[in-house]
Amino acid sequence: MKEAIMIYLLIGTYSPEDKPGIFVYDLDPETGKTEYVSGISGLANPSYLSVSENETFVYAVSENGEIGSVAAAFSFDPGKGELTSINRQPTEGAGPCYILTDTEDKFTLTANYRGGNISVFPLSPDGSLKPVSQVFNYGPESHLHMATRSLDKHFIFATDLGRDKIYKFIINKNPGTEGKFLIPGEPESFSLPEGAGPRHLVFHPNGKYLYCINELEGTISCFHYQNGNLDPFQQIASDTVEHEGKKGSADIHITPDGKFLYSSNRLKNDGIAIFRINEDNGELSTVGYQKTGIHPRSFIITPNGKFLLVANQHSNRIQTFRIHQETGLLTDTKQDITTIEKPVCLKFIFKRK
Repeated sequence: MKEAIMIYLLIGTYSPEDKPGIFVYDLDPETGKTEYVSGISGLANPSYLSVSENETFVYAVSENGEIGSVAAAFSFDPGKGELTSINRQPTEGAGPCYILTDTEDKFTLTANYRGGNISVFPLSPDGSLKPVSQVFNYGPESHLHMATRSLDKHFIFATDLGRDKIYKFIINKNPGTEGKFLIPGEPESFSLPEGAGPRHLVFHPNGKYLYCINELEGTISCFHYQNGNLDPFQQIASDTVEHEGKKGSADIHITPDGKFLYSSNRLKNDGIAIFRINEDNGELSTVGYQKTGIHPRSFIITPNGKFLLVANQHSNRIQTFRIHQETGLLTDTKQDITTIEKPVCLKFIFKRK
């Protein structure tokens, strides 16, 4: 963990362009206490954020329909905790709901839910986004939801909720002037059970296991990972309560020590499912369930593993839970942020000593 006294908490929301949509708070990682720092307007529906490795730039999607979907770049002032707009580029795909930034390899990509595609943007040294250099289209039945980089930094994996697939890309270390940063892998995809609806992915800190939260089926699919290949070994329930025949799992994260995995569930059974991870084989066992506010779309775990923060989209409430270090169970600290409408994404930036 980097040395830090405090952490900046960045919050993405669904909001109109003329109102602040990205917020910055101070977060004390020892107490869980938060305090407002700043907010920035000018971008409609900045529903997902990503932070550059050096933490000087922040990137956001503007999740809109067929017209107006863009990715946006911001510079971040670590002294003031303020964002300044740099530029934006069209995504060439509607409804971008996720953005991944790889400043080591100098590109950003968006997963475009309504467009059924992935867009790749080269990055300039000043942090600005260049126009899209690659678009991977998968058809009208596809709903791309997120992408993550393998811990060995060789591959990108992206979920397609509509076609029940996880796509694999090789990161091209020599993209050339055409900006071909991604090359479809072999195989190009891995299939999940029909109707699963893969949404978000997370790698175990040891890099050996990959976990996928399936929104529609309310399950977690577990894979062994090695050299770009995924080998399924377990599927376990996350959301066990249906609402009008549907389930609504959303986000998934693992504690920094690799002991516990958490997944959020929406619709009827708003809350966080808690699992213990067997580090010998990666298998999950159910520990408990923590009720939350309404529609917990996104959550995040502090780098010291002490707190889990949940963004409850429909109750306009960000909750802070203390993580029990031995059991993984959660305790509400009653230190809610209740002044932000429709919070849907949480990210951290460190404040160094």
